[in-house]
Amino acid sequence: MAQQAYDKAVSLMDAANGEDPNIELADGREWPRELLYSHRMSQMLERFQSAADEVVKLAIRGQHIQRWKSPRNAYPMDRAGYHQWRTDLYKFHAVTAAGLMAEAGYDEQALERVRNAIGKRKIKVNPDTQLLEDVASLVFIEFYMLAFAEKHPEYDEAKWINIIQKTWKKMSSDAHAFALSGDLRLPESLVPLIQKSVAD
Repeated sequence: MAQQAYDKAVSLMDAANGEDPNIELADGREWPRELLYSHRMSQMLERFQSAADEVVKLAIRGQHIQRWKSPRNAYPMDRAGYHQWRTDLYKFHAVTAAGLMAEAGYDEQALERVRNAIGKRKIKVNPDTQLLEDVASLVFIEFYMLAFAEKHPEYDEAKWINIIQKTWKKMSSDAHAFALSGDLRLPESLVPLIQKSVAD
């Protein structure tokens, strides 16, 4: 029964993310953007901490569930608007993922764990939240950091060091070790900057 519930929850999450109208090309095929992201999150978890339990696996699968439904431009384009958008996103993702898990048959204890992890509650204290943050940071570094850099050629070295250090501070010591061990595919052109940023 547990495996059936897990498989159904994954299927529901993939179907929900499969509705994303934004398309990315990866691995020789077109993907709905958030479906691709969710698969990358799950694959990174398997590489980083394969012994994670099924509830954490679902939290990580559902971290960006239907993200396109809450666009950044629906909020004021200033710092306060950005923070409100992020806060509302955490709540939206947490409620949406938990709702799909409830549909698959999970109990309230599992749903609360997922709401806490996706809602970014008690990072550094809640191991589920910390693991989700580790995986999200590792996925950003491997798959999205270079594209982000290319979108912001105006950023100087100091700005980039600040961005990398902020990402690094969110990560656990285990994630730091994984990122620097050679198991993570670092964006080659940014390796010197990454090394400089985390040297201390």
